[in-house]
Amino acid sequence: MTGSDSPPSGAHFERILIVRLSSMGDVVHALPAAGLLREAFPHAHIGWLIEERWAELLCAVSTARTGPLSAQRPLVNAIHTVKLKHWRRTLTSNLTWERIGASLSDLRAHRYEAAVDLQGAARSAILATWSGAPAIFGAVRPRENLASMWYTRKVMTERSHVVEQYAEIARAVTGQNQPVPDAIFPSDRAAEEAVGKRLEQLAPRDFVILNPGAGWGAKQWPAERYGELAKALAARGVPAIINFGPSEDGLAQIAEKASGGAAHALSFSVAELIALTRRARLFIGGDTGPMHLAAALHVPVVALFGPTDPARNGPFSTKSIVLRHTASRTSLSHRSEPDSGLLAITPNDVLAAANKLLETPRG
Repeated sequence: MTGSDSPPSGAHFERILIVRLSSMGDVVHALPAAGLLREAFPHAHIGWLIEERWAELLCAVSTARTGPLSAQRPLVNAIHTVKLKHWRRTLTSNLTWERIGASLSDLRAHRYEAAVDLQGAARSAILATWSGAPAIFGAVRPRENLASMWYTRKVMTERSHVVEQYAEIARAVTGQNQPVPDAIFPSDRAAEEAVGKRLEQLAPRDFVILNPGAGWGAKQWPAERYGELAKALAARGVPAIINFGPSEDGLAQIAEKASGGAAHALSFSVAELIALTRRARLFIGGDTGPMHLAAALHVPVVALFGPTDPARNGPFSTKSIVLRHTASRTSLSHRSEPDSGLLAITPNDVLAAANKLLETPRG
């Protein structure tokens, strides 16, 4: 067993695989750990196994998925993608099995010496094993206890925030106690230009991103309250953009209608959302991927928390105000019913926090 305060010395790997399949926020949380591996092994071949829909967090759309590092793919030499949900739905199809076989064959062809499972799930541990890497690193207490059966190097993580926990696992691989670096994102010129054009049409300056969606219902602050918030922000001369992802258009429409025309609801690709968020003056939303993206880009954040623990999942490395009512209790059960503590947070509470951050230079 490897303790995070005394990682093994002298370890050096030339070919390392990171396994963090999803979702957006979790991949963003894993980027500093990837940065630690890259700093320690600047010439190593580092790959990442990820769900296809999140690959834009690692590589610009128009850039090859394998090859030398560049601004368009700054951290890893190879991106291996899977579509696990789609594959599970189509297991009776021969084409699906052909694609699974091709993906696993490509993964093994890279001859990884070490796999670093940052997902902590049985499926990610199994995929790490299928890569053929003889050394498989993972947490002593992974998210799913079953996952630890496949780890050859178990790492005791002691920090509270998940970004720091991932960094502890990475340090066990490097044998070095480096500080946690900033997350690094790809540069995507096409996405930057597309977002620039859309913003020119709307002409917002110093805009705020409002994000009513979240992974499940208990984490969602009421969408109509985002609309009320947009009205109040507009009154002080700060326009808002309501961001929404797949299957969140209903929430966005409710928020936009409640804003009385003060905010526009817009949907973006992952690469475009990175470009949009870089330009934002403030982000307001719950415990969800776009919020963690904003924090990683050092955009100030007002974070609205209910059943999830901000000590573990709160905004990391940015100016932020976390609002969580004492009625909220930590739970990872994916309940659809609104969290009573989250409902107790009023638009005025959020506006006060937003005003405080808007009055502070971003730095």
